[in-house]
Amino acid sequence: MSQAPRGARGIEPVLVVIPTYNERENLGPILDRLQKVLPDVHALVVDDGSPDGTGELADERAAANDHVHVLHRTEKAGLGAAYIAGFRWGLAREYNTIVEMDADGSHAPEDLPRLLDAVGDADLAIGSRYVPGGAVVNWPVNRQILSRGANIYSQIALGMRTRDITAGFRAYRRPVLEKLALDEVNSHGYCFQIDLTVRTADAGFEIVEVPITFTEREIGESKMSGSIIREAFLRVATWGAERRWQQLRRLVKRR
Repeated sequence: MSQAPRGARGIEPVLVVIPTYNERENLGPILDRLQKVLPDVHALVVDDGSPDGTGELADERAAANDHVHVLHRTEKAGLGAAYIAGFRWGLAREYNTIVEMDADGSHAPEDLPRLLDAVGDADLAIGSRYVPGGAVVNWPVNRQILSRGANIYSQIALGMRTRDITAGFRAYRRPVLEKLALDEVNSHGYCFQIDLTVRTADAGFEIVEVPITFTEREIGESKMSGSIIREAFLRVATWGAERRWQQLRRLVKRR
């Protein structure tokens, strides 16, 4: 895949949205790494009322650096809702590219320049663990099986070719988020990533995957839970059935 130089098709200014809940120990280092790699990029910390002081730390960083911003939310409403709030904040402030990135260090800011290069020639660039050059570090076998299984299941159920459809490190061009009906997105957990990938593809936008190295967090606990897994399984099954039904109806009409 050829990559365009940074700034192609007006990707700047860039906003990195970082949802947080109890990530005080991880937030500072990830912001430092981001600023070191891309000093001109802005970061928006979307904190869901973390009781460990993450929001207060984010406020301190924002007071000291005009490239760091904070959006406080009063309840823990899920990953999807946090990202939607961040998208709206960024769109209202005229950012041309909006990036999703985890606060726990699993997404390396050092990989972000390649995502931005790629999105210069596309509409959505996904940092992929499962394309040539991608890798996973320090993940237990059960998590690797779960992740790969979820991706294969989603590809088959939805008829998608995206190899890492559940990936959470991604860069959206502004027109994508402006066109998608964000009010209709109600996925709360990690199936939010699947949901938006499908919506982006169905809207006719170009999606590219960029190899990244995903590293398991060293501090804190994963937010993955049984309810998140169940939500993703059931929603993908429903979406898949709806897509197949629509395909069948179109086929019948042609006859």
